[in-house]
Amino acid sequence: MKRHTKSILEEISQSVPQSNREALIESRASHVISSALNLIDMLYESYDENTAGELSRRLINSIKSSDPAKFERGIRKVNSDNETNRF
Repeated sequence: MKRHTKSILEEISQSVPQSNREALIESRASHVISSALNLIDMLYESYDENTAGELSRRLINSIKSSDPAKFERGIRKVNSDNETNRF
């Protein structure tokens, strides 16, 4: 039988009373948005303007569609293109 384990964040979020749940959601959203903005800044520091713009667009679209594979495919494509351009 497979044992289901919970992460610490799952435990905390389930034990939080409803009145504090909104604050927890707001806090998590703030962290996610800050992380996304930091990632976009990192993309623009690491890639040229066009590539960073394309990857930023893919990141936002993958969030909208709840499909992280869209962004992952973009990163893999850029990295494979860079790898073939080295030789």
